[in-house]
Amino acid sequence: MKKLRPFVFLVAISCLFACAKPQAFDYRDIKNVKVESVGYDQTALTMDLVYYNPNHFGVNLQKVDCDVYIDNRYLGKYQLDTLMHISRLSEFTLPSRIMVDMKTVFKNALTFLFNKEVLVNVKGTTRVGKAGIYTTIPFNYEARHKIELF
Repeated sequence: MKKLRPFVFLVAISCLFACAKPQAFDYRDIKNVKVESVGYDQTALTMDLVYYNPNHFGVNLQKVDCDVYIDNRYLGKYQLDTLMHISRLSEFTLPSRIMVDMKTVFKNALTFLFNKEVLVNVKGTTRVGKAGIYTTIPFNYEARHKIELF
């Protein structure tokens, strides 16, 4: 029984350090923006979003659910429901597809034409975990981005 005590102590300490809550990912860049399909009500955009995992351990990304706003006006919803492994302390690319509400774009077309920068705000949640235990982490990204239409 005495030989078992150090083992139990090590397992307890390992569990305390291994169960650290994952931190939210850091946004880095957006690449390969393409118009996939155009419609009067909705248009589909595809892009690659580059993020950084600041965690000192790898995690599995299970789900992303967020709303995208341009200059505080709703643009569309982004959802990802797939399982992907993300290595620790590394950049990763998230292939994305967003359905854009064209009514909003038409209402704000002049704003997009005359402004060189827009405020992009993304609010939502990600579901990440390790070893089958997942937690939902909220995120709120807000930054100004240059737009070049011509």
